[in-house]
Amino acid sequence: MGEMIKVGMADLKVCKYPDNLTTIGLGSCIGIAMYDPSTKVTGLAHIMLPDSTAIRNNTNIAKFADTGIQELYDQMIKKGANRARLVAKIAGGAKMFAISSGASNTINVGDRNAQASRKKLKELGVRLVSEDCGLNYGRTVEIMSEDGRYVIKSVGKPVKSI
Repeated sequence: MGEMIKVGMADLKVCKYPDNLTTIGLGSCIGIAMYDPSTKVTGLAHIMLPDSTAIRNNTNIAKFADTGIQELYDQMIKKGANRARLVAKIAGGAKMFAISSGASNTINVGDRNAQASRKKLKELGVRLVSEDCGLNYGRTVEIMSEDGRYVIKSVGKPVKSI
């Protein structure tokens, strides 16, 4: 039985079977899991914001969808993943706080994180095979290196696998 490796907020990790990856407390953040079914190279990024270019002097590339997904992809290729076989699954992007301004949709970070993640994956040519995004509750996720199952746990909800 492998190790369950924790990925923190604004962090990313890559592992190989039999190890697995988990990140807790995805609210408006997105957990991007990538997987190569043949080599079982597995990656998980916990991104907080959609776009690194909107913030000056940012040194943490894992915090943003555009740079975090690129870095995860690069690290996975270095570890032996095949770009043609890579698939991705995303979860999170919840609307955690009801914002009662007329422009509430413009500040829904969760939505913007999900959109930015989809866009970057498409740019890289990584197929997004499933997702569990939106709504108003937090998620804890685990990506299983054995078969690429993405397990999603939320308080008061049944565990689901995508």
